[in-house]
Amino acid sequence: MKPPIFSTHGCRLNAYETHAMEAMAKVAGLDDAVVVNTCAVTQEAVRKARQDIRRLRRENPSARIIVTGCAAQTDPEGFAAMDEVDHVIGNEEKMAPLTWAGLATGDTEAVAVNDIMTVSEPASHLIDGFGTRARAYVQIQNGCDHRCTFCIIPYGRGYSRSVPAGVIVDQINRLVDRGYEEVVLTGAELTSWGGDLPGAPSVGDLVRRVLKLTSVTRLRLSSIDSIEVDPALREAIGGEPRLMPHLHLSLQAGDDLILKRMKRRHLRDDAIRFCEEARALRPDMTFGADIIAGFPTETETMFENSLRLVEECGLTWLHVFPYSPRPGTPAARMPQVDGRLIKDRARRLREAGQRAVAGHLNAQRGRTHRVLMEAPHIGRTEHFAEVRLSAPQPVGRIVDAVINGHDGRQLLV
Repeated sequence: MKPPIFSTHGCRLNAYETHAMEAMAKVAGLDDAVVVNTCAVTQEAVRKARQDIRRLRRENPSARIIVTGCAAQTDPEGFAAMDEVDHVIGNEEKMAPLTWAGLATGDTEAVAVNDIMTVSEPASHLIDGFGTRARAYVQIQNGCDHRCTFCIIPYGRGYSRSVPAGVIVDQINRLVDRGYEEVVLTGAELTSWGGDLPGAPSVGDLVRRVLKLTSVTRLRLSSIDSIEVDPALREAIGGEPRLMPHLHLSLQAGDDLILKRMKRRHLRDDAIRFCEEARALRPDMTFGADIIAGFPTETETMFENSLRLVEECGLTWLHVFPYSPRPGTPAARMPQVDGRLIKDRARRLREAGQRAVAGHLNAQRGRTHRVLMEAPHIGRTEHFAEVRLSAPQPVGRIVDAVINGHDGRQLLV
């Protein structure tokens, strides 16, 4: 029996779901198969998924190729038409044990993709973490009710659906019992959590409940929309030391007109004000952010507003996305920016990010950090900076480390 091969594209939520699929495939007895969990966030992501499928077919000529994920959900016919593909499975179907039982016995149809917009229940899988033994990821929410003009993800994941707080607390307690010291709450649109639950609790309510009812040492949020941060989460930022002082923000741009054309719900001053307020509550707070370079109609002046946002918000960890038109989205029909300009603007944003990282690393010299070990010599601070230690340490444990310097990318001990 040859165990299936899994290839994951895209976000942490996809990685979480891959881990759940691996467990279901093992129980079902699936063998001699390759599963590609695709991403649809950009047209480039779809192109890379197709390229990966062709490579995996060449490397595994006898295996069945099973394609799932957001790209498969939004374009099932396109993937089914590929000669390399045997099955296309939707985002809801991929999280159902019956799907994997059918794949193992050959009883699953070639294309099994439903209308994701009709799904009303989240798929909350109680898995014991994934990746390394360092940290575990817990899915608290799926889907998105917003319709940003550049994004096709709501059509891949459906409307926002929340996992009940009690289920989340139970899972985190299981993970703590297994020895995990850090848990990351993840979802497609994290700050939408609770809106569909009785009483409409907020993600801040969830954070406070998790910290009260579990003994997890470190709690992180994977990504948040700053305009949706509620009073309870603000209170947790200021008063809960077990909530890590690092927030990744979905900002996307720093120009008001571009933000409106993106159909975002915040303006640049909202982003700046949130960062100032969060630092007032937690002075050592660090921020990451997603920023798109070259959104349609973006002028040089508009781009420079985004570039200045790195300094004005005090951003450290940037995820820079060169804009690429995604068929089926309103932004794809807007006047496009020249590709050479997009590439240059992405480069300038990344350079600004590199300067911000260098500034953060410089400031850590001589400081003592609590470092969660991800490998015998590699760990991360509470602020998510990577640290290289000369002496090996147990993976998954938190150790104190005095920072001696850095190499431009990692802190050195």
